[in-house]
Amino acid sequence: MKGVILAGGTGSRLKPLTKIINKHLLPVGHYPMIYWPILKLREAGIKDVLIITNSDDIYSFIKLLGEGEDLNVKIHYKIQENTGGGIADALLSAKEFVKQEKFVVLLGDNIFEDSLTPYIKAFQQQETGARVIIKKVEDPCRYGVPHIETEQQKILSIIEKPSKPPSSYCVTGIYMYDQNVFDFINNIHPSYRNELEITDVNNLYIKNNTLRYDVLNGWWIDAGTHESLYKAFTYIQQSRNKEEMN
Repeated sequence: MKGVILAGGTGSRLKPLTKIINKHLLPVGHYPMIYWPILKLREAGIKDVLIITNSDDIYSFIKLLGEGEDLNVKIHYKIQENTGGGIADALLSAKEFVKQEKFVVLLGDNIFEDSLTPYIKAFQQQETGARVIIKKVEDPCRYGVPHIETEQQKILSIIEKPSKPPSSYCVTGIYMYDQNVFDFINNIHPSYRNELEITDVNNLYIKNNTLRYDVLNGWWIDAGTHESLYKAFTYIQQSRNKEEMN
């Protein structure tokens, strides 16, 4: 299985820091942010990784990471031609890389505690379809929110940034897809934000009854604001301190 990390975007919520640097290169603990999704994939046994970013920042990533030799992985790079086209649009850039394999997608600014290993194992046992990882949060209206049927453990639909969330969970930036994802992306249309929304893709999997989910147990942060970036830094440092004490 291969891994795809999305590391584009303007980082508008982190300005003025992101006027001069891609947000995924900002420090979180003792590493740049982009290290953490790479390390999570490596821990789960995925060492073939594609980073998708924009043309302005790609050389900064190459200068920092090279081909991944320092992290004991193989890193490839791709530019999202349609800058600002959305997560689903960025994923189209991964088609040649993943070929017919299942793959894992991480948003580069999602920092989390859990190991990916059990979730990936569950996805490998899943014959077809997709898998999303959800997390209980205090402010679900900021995210894509799943409407969950708890008895059957099914997601009935996902609503993007709803004013009245159907649950207290959000869909995190951890996705797992089979090769059908590219056909689904080609069958959706831009949203009011003029983006190809990953929520629309996930809803197509739901329509085909092939979307499964798992729930994160540990902490999870979308480090896209000054406040959440600080929290991510703090959690990483606390985790490091615990390891050093042990």
